[in-house]
Amino acid sequence: MNSSAPLPPRADGSPLRIAHVVHRFLPELGGTETHTAEVTRRLAERDDVDVTVVTTDRSGELPPLDTVNGVRVLRKKAWPKERDYYASPGIYREIASGDYDLVHMQGVHTLVPVATMVAARRSRKPYVLTFHSGGHSSVSRSAVRSPQFKAMTPLLRGADHLIAVSRFERNRFSALTDIPHHRFTVIGNGGSLPAPVEDVPAVPGRIVSSGRLERYKGHHRAIEALPLIRRDIPDAHLVILGGGPYEQDLRDLSSRLGVESVVTIKHLPPADRGAMARELASATVMAALSSYEAHPVGVMEAVAGGLPVLGSDIAGIGDLVEDGLVTGLDPEASTERTADALVTMLRTVSGAPRTRPDVELPTWESCTDAVVEVYRGVLAARAPAGRP
Repeated sequence: MNSSAPLPPRADGSPLRIAHVVHRFLPELGGTETHTAEVTRRLAERDDVDVTVVTTDRSGELPPLDTVNGVRVLRKKAWPKERDYYASPGIYREIASGDYDLVHMQGVHTLVPVATMVAARRSRKPYVLTFHSGGHSSVSRSAVRSPQFKAMTPLLRGADHLIAVSRFERNRFSALTDIPHHRFTVIGNGGSLPAPVEDVPAVPGRIVSSGRLERYKGHHRAIEALPLIRRDIPDAHLVILGGGPYEQDLRDLSSRLGVESVVTIKHLPPADRGAMARELASATVMAALSSYEAHPVGVMEAVAGGLPVLGSDIAGIGDLVEDGLVTGLDPEASTERTADALVTMLRTVSGAPRTRPDVELPTWESCTDAVVEVYRGVLAARAPAGRP
């Protein structure tokens, strides 16, 4: 059921054809993948949109044509297999030749959005980009991000509209590119999860850290703090939700610090949002200690469910600290200060009923509706000028 006014149909009366282009998609898991899946699933339920996800497959093991959550998915080969550049000539060809009325790129930091924007411009298709900027575990790769984004300025200026997932992200990219604020719309990630089927009580002392297993995500900081936390709260333990290349490093760190028996790493099925709901319901607090998040899906899910969050006061999490939704921690805080902050939070909330914020939080429905409004504005602006 459509929750916003219908978009104008094509000339033949059929639904608009919209491509969402993303470098990775389910079953691969991450914030951008989750956002794309949640939004496109809801778009596919509308009568006025025919949505296709165009993505890559470095492994060569996933189906080139697939249906995920009722959404058509096209996967194109990408190279190199072991790096995150995502060079994919197939993406360019699909966007350049595909019969799409609008192209929506999800993510800015790989070669996929560059190829997509070039293809959309050359084929005169309107295009929108949602940044989903992220951190990187490599110091050298992080250092080149700002020059990389500045080099993309002509393509970003050519976009019909730009979407930031947080005020921080809008301000950052506006400053980098000199693109004025009015060219951006801020649309935060949804945070709603299905209610657990069974009543899941919070486990005393349980700290959860959610996100892909990369160093910059900060899971190691929670592990390093755990021995100190357990001096004051003996039943404290850590559950890390995610998968990725840093897993063995995290396990080795837990072993060196003697806390391997109280650190659990769980890989949840990407599409099983109920499993994530159960895990967050069983936690007492969340530690969100990443060095960079544009607008973390996992933190929004925790906040929406009333789970107290301690987060690094930086980037998009800083917006949530400013809004009073997350307890802020200096991103340069020592292990001792991190442990003290988590001990204080565990003691404060232990046994207390979970309360949700008394503010209107974004949901995936409101996120999708806001995206549709961006499409409406783009199509309306194009039509009077007679642009093809």
